[in-house]
Amino acid sequence: MSRYFLRKIKICALVATVWTLPVSASADTKTLQDMTGVVSELPVRPAHIADLWYAHNELLVMLGGASAIAMTVERESMSPWMYRLAPALHAATQLPSTTPTAETLLAGHVDLVFATPSLSGVESYRKTGIPTVGVEFHDTAGLLRCLDLTASILGTDHAQKVAQDYRTYLEETEKTLATRLADIPEASRPRVLHILSVSPMKVDGAGTMIDEWIRLAGGRNAAGEIKGSKRPISLEQIAAWNPDIIILGGMSGDAEPKTDGPVWKELKAVKNGKVYRNPVGAFPWDRYGTEFALQIQWAATVIHPELFHDTDMVEITRAFYRRFFSYDLTQDEARRILAAQPPA
Repeated sequence: MSRYFLRKIKICALVATVWTLPVSASADTKTLQDMTGVVSELPVRPAHIADLWYAHNELLVMLGGASAIAMTVERESMSPWMYRLAPALHAATQLPSTTPTAETLLAGHVDLVFATPSLSGVESYRKTGIPTVGVEFHDTAGLLRCLDLTASILGTDHAQKVAQDYRTYLEETEKTLATRLADIPEASRPRVLHILSVSPMKVDGAGTMIDEWIRLAGGRNAAGEIKGSKRPISLEQIAAWNPDIIILGGMSGDAEPKTDGPVWKELKAVKNGKVYRNPVGAFPWDRYGTEFALQIQWAATVIHPELFHDTDMVEITRAFYRRFFSYDLTQDEARRILAAQPPA
């Protein structure tokens, strides 16, 4: 009987006893429940990880797990700053698809897979006996849970300390912003539209981390009547919303929003010069990652420059990467990240 079949039997038994987890039967394995409630037997110190969710790669890197990433869906062309912060990623196999076959993963000798639950290959990986952990989040509470879970899986003191330090930093940052913004009534807060891409036109609505950082930074989501992220929308609808501020997503691929058309020219944000490009670091700050803690500070300076005129985002950015990624950015590198530019 193969070791993968035996491992599958153990996993099934664990799922059946989810509320009374047994002590790990082996000194080199442990049992953990992932973010979807699935319980699996995992290696105590995973050394060959396949990370199939773009956003989660950043969490692994921040927690000191870059050298354990054997396979990844990330590309240096897509996330050049991630590769700059974690050169160990150059040694990882860059997968051509977000859903590699179980055979591909077995050939790569991976001992653990991180993937979103909706990924079509998840069940085939588990049936083959490859420990597969479901990870996803849609708000900061989920981000922190995912960070804690990942730190527990990596099993190092360093990972645990970084996860706790990040939680403290995020909580303190949110409290500082809330204090400064306390006297601004909800009705007086600028209406902010986050555009993921101009062509095709897609925006981010309610129930997303984008909606969360807009609110934490003192704004109101102009697309709040729409639920979910990456929602297709017409230019006419944007004209009807007529936002005070437009933030163009760092992943959009559009060098500049097309403001030369008649509809664009009439938008309040365009007329007042309130169209901004979102920073991009190890991962786009505006999406789903730990740089959320930087995003809310940057967004506050854009939405309320009069209240945050003393906020030095260059130095805040440098301090953040030094503290959480053990990378000492130069001032020029920090400015390039803030301008959504790749490394020089």
